[in-house]
Amino acid sequence: MNRTVDVLVVGAGPAGLAAAARLAAAGAGRVEVLERETAAGGVPRHCARPGFGADPRGRPLDGPGHARRAVREALRAGAAVRTGVSATGWAGPLALDVTSPAGLERIAARAVVLATGARERPRSARLLPGTRPAGVLTTGELQRTVERFGGRKGSAGREHAGPGHVGPEYVGRRAVVVGGEPVARSAVRTLRAAGVEVAAVVTELPFPATGFEAVPLLTGTVVTELLGRGRLTGLAVRGRDGRASVLRCDTVVLTGDWVPDHELARARGLPLAPGTRGPVVDGAFRTAAPGVFAAGNLLHGGEPAPVAAAEGRAAADAVLAHLDRLAHLDHLDGSPRPAGTVPVAAAGALRWVTPGLLGPEATTLLVRPEHRLVRPVLTVSQDGVRLRRERLRGTLVPWRSVRLGPDWTRGADPTGGPVTVGAEE
Repeated sequence: MNRTVDVLVVGAGPAGLAAAARLAAAGAGRVEVLERETAAGGVPRHCARPGFGADPRGRPLDGPGHARRAVREALRAGAAVRTGVSATGWAGPLALDVTSPAGLERIAARAVVLATGARERPRSARLLPGTRPAGVLTTGELQRTVERFGGRKGSAGREHAGPGHVGPEYVGRRAVVVGGEPVARSAVRTLRAAGVEVAAVVTELPFPATGFEAVPLLTGTVVTELLGRGRLTGLAVRGRDGRASVLRCDTVVLTGDWVPDHELARARGLPLAPGTRGPVVDGAFRTAAPGVFAAGNLLHGGEPAPVAAAEGRAAADAVLAHLDRLAHLDHLDGSPRPAGTVPVAAAGALRWVTPGLLGPEATTLLVRPEHRLVRPVLTVSQDGVRLRRERLRGTLVPWRSVRLGPDWTRGADPTGGPVTVGAEE
């Protein structure tokens, strides 16, 4: 079956839902959101903890509350949110083949917004040696398992049958969490809620992003091997002093180390940013393909839901401008291309910078360092000319992004060479 919509949004997480709500409310026509999971809301619906903003009355929202509100706002605005629907490939510049329980479809649109989010790297991508035993999870897999099978309190905040209800066949009895980013604390909370003992938190970082109450913390420590056959029996680790030891456990949760879900972007042939591995966009979230936009954690994994939602809304504004330009074309055989852009690259102690293109619009940059930087000096240069150099007062850490306002790239030549953003310790 072939259908046509005005805007097709792929991904019903914070960015996709926020974009759909703004587009539908602004009269963009038929706005349709595709979500491959059985429920919309993205990662926040598995995170029963505060830190997801507040409701209209000022009461703090947890992840499920944030997800419900995002879905509700998109539906009230008039967007169609379809779950259990997967985009399997491109059928044209602005057309996607999708599959659902109802069968196969081909959906064409005047604009496509990719908001497919990010995921934590699994064991295979981290190249951890071992015998592939059961009991190796990412945080997302852990939260989905506990939500589905229960525990003392599931990740959606529902009361269940009691301690041990999850059962050792699902998440075990004794776990080790690997990682020091804020998501590691979420993993510890989920394990405890499921009645699982947390033996230790292991991180390569010299210090963690957050505290872990009453849990042994091994900093500067790497996992060298997964032990056990059939089921995990322990982790071989090496400390900063080079000493090796074994941590006995039947579950390990691998946290952080985000990678964008960029399969559709790659299938479309979109250039990927070397640091984030998400599609390269300009300040208006336009990709290299006319009419295709990208926003949220697809561009940079690990940002909080409110940040992703804000990018979704900003991308929606750019889509509205794109649709307005289309309405003034005499023909519909192509989309108006954006004005010239120049690449933006990270250098020095910075891991990545986004967006990867600098256009005529005032653009806010988002940067992350490779490691902890105390009062670093940030520089912006183009063609050997320094546009700005400033020492920051605070500390940069590898699990949190820093925003650089439009003033940082003022004076950049839109016809010049790449703009380089660097950090000096």
